[in-house]
Formats: sequence, C-alpha cells, structure tokens
Amino acid sequence: MLEKTEQAYQGEHRRPLGGYLGILAAYGGTVAVAAAAAALAGRRAPEGIGVMDLALMAACTHKVSRRIAKDPVTSPLRAPFTRYEGQSGPAELQESPRSALGELLACPFCLAQWVATAYAAGLVIAPKATRLVGATMTAVTISDWLQLGYAKLMKSAE
Repeated sequence: MLEKTEQAYQGEHRRPLGGYLGILAAYGGTVAVAAAAAALAGRRAPEGIGVMDLALMAACTHKVSRRIAKDPVTSPLRAPFTRYEGQSGPAELQESPRSALGELLACPFCLAQWVATAYAAGLVIAPKATRLVGATMTAVTISDWLQLGYAKLMKSAE
C-alpha cells in the first residue's frame, strides 16, 4: 500500500515517504517516552511559559538546530546520511541528503521541532539544567550575531 501511495505521490520525483513515516513514528515515540518519564517522576507541565523561558527556548532551538544541521564539527553525525557539497556560510556546510534521515539532519528548520520538543521536555523533567543549556546556547547565538556584525563593520571600515 505504501509503495502504491509513494508512486502516486512522487510521480517522476523520488520522495522517501517510508523514511518520513519512520521519522514521524520515532518523533511520536520519543514524545511518548518523555511524557512517560515525566509522569513516572511525578512532573507536570507548567501552567504557562514565561517570556524569558520562551526567549531562551527560541534562541536555543535556533542555535542547536543550526549546530546539528550545518556545523563542520557535527558533520560526522550527518555523513552517513548526507553528501558534502561545500561551504554555505561562515562556519557552515552545505550538504545534500541521501535519505529521509539525511533531510532531517541537514535541515535546521526540520530539526527545530525536535530540539524545541526536547527543550520543552527538559523544562518539565529538569528545568534548572534545561534553562542553563538554554542560556548557554542563547549566549552563543548572541555571540554569533556580534561576530557577524563585527565582521561587517570591519569590512565597511576598509
């Protein structure tokens, strides 16, 4: 049935629907495990998310997603599922996916949901450690913007 659906969906294009289905199942399973771990630990979701938590979560999600998807140092994690194509920006790589998992690992937009979900689970299970990680990655994000701004200022001063 999946093969027939895949063929009808993709036409001339190759789309790994079976791989996507596996990723969706893994995501759902991960969320279920996190919810069970929280329940077993007697933890509950907060009544609301404050502005500071949301800001940390957003900046941390951005930085961790890009770090996993684009950083040269994390390329060994992506290498089995992607193909190196060159540099795409300051300290970032461009890679093409070789599978559905490659699409996930090379796409910061795709990874963001996973990272944000992990951060949300962390706020429930280990809020202090999660906020520390969030603050650290937020500092790295701000530092990146400052580095880029500084480089642009230096270039314009020449």
